[in-house]
Parts: sequence; C-alpha cells; structure tokens
Amino acid sequence: MEIKIQAIKFDATDKLEAFVEKKVSKLEKTYDEIQQVEVQLKVVKPATAMNKEASLTVSAPGHQFFVTKTCDTFEEGIDQCVDAMKVQLTKFKEKLRNK
Repeated sequence: MEIKIQAIKFDATDKLEAFVEKKVSKLEKTYDEIQQVEVQLKVVKPATAMNKEASLTVSAPGHQFFVTKTCDTFEEGIDQCVDAMKVQLTKFKEKLRNK
C-alpha cells in the first residue's frame, strides 16, 4: 500500500506525517486490497477555529473511496477520516460477500 501525503498552504512536520502514516496504514487491516491512499491536509481559513481540513482518497482495484473532515487539528481530522473510511470499506466488503 502506497501512502501519499499532500500538505496544501502549509508545511507538514515530520511528526504529523508519521502520525498520518501510522493511522492510515491501519486501513489495510480493514480491507487488504488497498493499492494507494492519498491524504490531503489543508488549512481552510487561517486563524479561525475548525480550519483544518483532512481528506482521504483510497484506491482499490476498480473502486475509489473518499472521505473529508474539517476539525480543529489535523490529528483529530485524520482520526475521523480513518474511522469513516473503515465504515465505508466494511460496507463495501459486505456487499462483495453477499454477491
């Protein structure tokens, strides 16, 4: 699984990138056919609350899944994105099993 991190309008610290990679790599436990995950981190409106936007795009064979969340911190946003993505991937796996 390949993880791409893109920081828009700011420079991501090594600590933040390590956090993102650690959290996102756990998605592989939910669905093992993930080929690539693109993570976008963006500061929406500087100097306001709830201004950190995190989005995940997960590519699997023949499918793409997308989640975006806006929070106070990137860590919180990534946590919520990963949780929402796990739900999407689990539902998708259920659909595959039922066919």
